[in-house]
Amino acid sequence: MHHEIALISTIAVGLVYALICGYIANRLRLPPLVGYLLAGIVVGPFTPGFVADAKLAPQLAEIGVILLMFGVGLHFSVRDLLKVRNIAVPGALVQILVTVALAYGVTRMWGWSVGAGLVLGLALSVASTVVLLRALEAQGLINSLSGRIAVGWLVVEDLFTVLVLVLLPAFAALLVGDTVTSDGANQSEWHLLLTLGIALSKLAGFVLFMLLVGSRLLRWLLDRVAATSSRELFTLAVVAAAIGIGYGAAEGFGLSFALGAFFAGVIVGECGHGERAANELRALQDVFNALFFVAIGMLFDPVILVREPFAELAVVGVIVVGKSAATFLIVLLLRYPIGTALVIAAGLAQIGEFSFILAELGIGLHLLPGHAQSLIVAGALISIALNSFFLRAARAIQSRLESAAVAPESRQDSPAG
Repeated sequence: MHHEIALISTIAVGLVYALICGYIANRLRLPPLVGYLLAGIVVGPFTPGFVADAKLAPQLAEIGVILLMFGVGLHFSVRDLLKVRNIAVPGALVQILVTVALAYGVTRMWGWSVGAGLVLGLALSVASTVVLLRALEAQGLINSLSGRIAVGWLVVEDLFTVLVLVLLPAFAALLVGDTVTSDGANQSEWHLLLTLGIALSKLAGFVLFMLLVGSRLLRWLLDRVAATSSRELFTLAVVAAAIGIGYGAAEGFGLSFALGAFFAGVIVGECGHGERAANELRALQDVFNALFFVAIGMLFDPVILVREPFAELAVVGVIVVGKSAATFLIVLLLRYPIGTALVIAAGLAQIGEFSFILAELGIGLHLLPGHAQSLIVAGALISIALNSFFLRAARAIQSRLESAAVAPESRQDSPAG
C-alpha cells in the first residue's frame, strides 16, 4: 500500500466495517457503539486481514475526541445541573469514590501499583454520555425525573473527569515514584506542589482568557457568520472553533485538546447558537465518533480474554455490579423512590469514551500497564451490550412499582359499594 493513500484507506475501511458491525449491533438491539468497537478489533493489528494504519488511527480518534467533547460542552447546562444538584453532585462524587476504592482493592490483589489502581478506578467510574443519552431517549425517559437526575449525575462525572485530565499529569511523578528517603520525600512534595501549581495556573489562565477574550471573539464571529444565512459557513465556523480552540489550549497553555474543545462547546452553547451548532454538527460528530470507537477497538487484544479471564470478570463486576449497587444505595439514602434508583443505577452501569481517554492518558504517563487498555475496552463492550437490557428491566420494574402505589390510592378514592 502506498503511503499516500494510508489515510484514505484507514478512513474508508474503518467506516465500512463500522457500518457493517454497527448495523448488526442495531439488529441485535445493541447500541451501535458496540459494533464500532468490534469493527476496530476486526481492522486492528491483533486480528488477521486488513490492518489499519496504527499511526493515523490515533489522530483520527483525537478529532473524534475533540468533536465529542465539544458536543458535551454544547449540552452542558448550569441551570439543569442546579435543578438536581442536591442528588447529582454528592451522588456522583460518592459513587466515583466507591468505584475507585473497589478497583483499587482488586488491582492491589493483582500486584498493580497505587497509581495503576487509582487510574483504572477513575476510568471505570465514568459512564458514557453517548450511551446514556441514547438509552434514555429509546426508553422515553430523557425528560423524566430519573432521566434528569441521571443526566445531571453524568455532567458531574464529566466535569470531575475534565479536572482529572488536567491534574493527573501533575500527580503522575508522585504516583509512579517508588519509596524514597525523607529528604527525597520532601523534594518530591515540593516538586508535586510546583507541578500542581503550574497545571492549575495554566488552567486558570486558559479559563480567564476564554471568559474575557475568547467568549467575546467567538460570539462576535458566530453572530456575523449566522447573519450571512450560509449553512456551510456556520458549520465551518463551529468546526473551526472546536478544533482551533482545542489546538490553542494544547499549544498555548499546555492543556489537552479535549479540555479546549469542551470549553469551546460551553461558550457556543451559552452565546445562543448551541442548538443550531448541535444540529449542524450532528452528522459530522456521528462519523468521527464512529472512527473514535474504531480506533479504540484497534487497541484491544482478544487474547486478554483467554490469558486473564478472571481479571476481565473483575473489571466487568466493578462496572456492572459494584458501581450500579453503589449508585442504587446512594439514591435510596437520598430518599428517592426505589424505581428511580433502579433506573439511574442501570443507566450508569457502563463505561465509554471518557474511560478510553483516561486510559490513554494513564498509559502515556506510565501509570497503567499496556494491557489495561484491553481490559477496559472489553469491559466497555460487555457493559454497553448489557446496558440496554438492564435499563429496560429497570424501567419495567419502575412502572410496576408506580402502578402498585397508585392502585391502593384508587381503591381508597372510589365510593363504597
